[in-house]
Amino acid sequence: MEINIVGPKVYFTLPFELPILGKLEISETLVVSWLVMAIITTFCIVITRNMKVTNISKKQALAEMLVETAEKFVVGNMGVKFRKMIPFVAALFATSLISNLISLLGLRSPTADLSTEAAWAIVVFIMITAEKIRTSGFGGYLKGFTTPIAVMTPFNVLSELATPVSMACRHFGNILSGIVINGLIYASLALASSALLGLIPGAVGAFLSHVPVLSVGLPAVLSVYFDWFTGVMQAYIFCMLTTMYIANASEG
Repeated sequence: MEINIVGPKVYFTLPFELPILGKLEISETLVVSWLVMAIITTFCIVITRNMKVTNISKKQALAEMLVETAEKFVVGNMGVKFRKMIPFVAALFATSLISNLISLLGLRSPTADLSTEAAWAIVVFIMITAEKIRTSGFGGYLKGFTTPIAVMTPFNVLSELATPVSMACRHFGNILSGIVINGLIYASLALASSALLGLIPGAVGAFLSHVPVLSVGLPAVLSVYFDWFTGVMQAYIFCMLTTMYIANASEG
C-alpha cells in the first residue's frame, strides 16, 4: 500500500486496480468517516439492547431521551407531518457532532474537508428540491424561478444553487478555522517557550528550550471553545438550516 501526502491530506493507494476505475485511493477523511460511522453504530446498538417496557435501564432511558429530543427538534421546527424526517436529522446531527469532536482524539476531523460538507449539502439540496416538486409539481417548481418577474430567472437559479454552497462552506469554514487557529497557537507557544527557556544558561537552558512548557494549559482552555462549543453549535446550525429549508420548501 502506497501512502501519499498532498497538502494537509493523506491518501492510501491500494496495491491493486479496479476495472475502469483504476487504482483505488482511500483518503484520511474517508477512513475517519468510517470510524465515525462505526462509533455511532456501536453506540446505537449498545444503548438499544435488551429494551423493556417496565423497569427500564439507564441506557434505555438515555436512548428514549435522545429519541424524544430529536422528535421535539424536528416536529417543533417542521411540523408533525415531517415526523418521517426524525431519523435523517438525528443521523445528520450525530454524524456532524462526532466528526467535529473526533479531532480531540488527535485525528483529522472529516468536517475539515470540504468534500464532506459538500456531500451532506447536496443530499439536503436534493431533498429540498424533491419537496418543492412534490408540493408544487414540476411545472410549478420551474415557474417559481420566474417570480416575481421573468427577468429574475437567472438570479433565482443562482439563489437556488447557493443554498448547498452556503451550507457546506459555513460548516467547513468554522471547523477548519478552529483547527488552524489551534495549530497556530500551539506553534507560537512552542516557539515562545523555546525562546524564553533558552535564556537560561548552561545545559539546563539547552534542555528546557526543547520542552514546550507554555503549550500546556492555554490550548486546552481554548479547545473548550474551538472544539467543543464550535463543534456542537455547527452540528446544531447545520441541522437547523436543513429542517428550515425543507419545511419552507413544502409551503410552495
